[in-house]
Amino acid sequence: MSSFLTTLGLRGASATAIPNYAPAFVGFHFLYAYGVLSSRTLKQWYGIDHNASPREDLAKYGEAAVREGKITRRQLDMLKRNESAHANSVENFSLLVASLLFASHAGVSAGIINAAGLSYTVARICYGAVYILIDHPEWSQLRGLCWWWGNVSCLVLLWKAGRLLAV
Repeated sequence: MSSFLTTLGLRGASATAIPNYAPAFVGFHFLYAYGVLSSRTLKQWYGIDHNASPREDLAKYGEAAVREGKITRRQLDMLKRNESAHANSVENFSLLVASLLFASHAGVSAGIINAAGLSYTVARICYGAVYILIDHPEWSQLRGLCWWWGNVSCLVLLWKAGRLLAV
């Protein structure tokens, strides 16, 4: 268990300092928000991706694709949720970057930065999965919990950075 925690950057090896994985978290979440959660892949899969104006695909062609039998209503709704999850991850990316930068600059310990970054990562992956895959109104409330979980991870870093910068 100790080597697993060391690998995650939550505990240092016996004589070494804990590495700060903030740059890795920023890089991962950039790729996750702008790449993995992008709806382009699913729209291409369903054959309704139009590169000339991809942001308008669902508004312009979604209903027609359902009428023509290319996709089902449920698939169109999932694609819409995918676009919303992507947009939210892009919007939320700046909070992560700011909290990691402030925490690193202020001297918050690498273990705390790594723990918060890992917590944020798990929360955002759960958020994306819940947003895209769950269409039941009651179960979709899990999305809000995941959103807050990720944001609290960042707010903790900002709070810890603020305490160190205030002295």
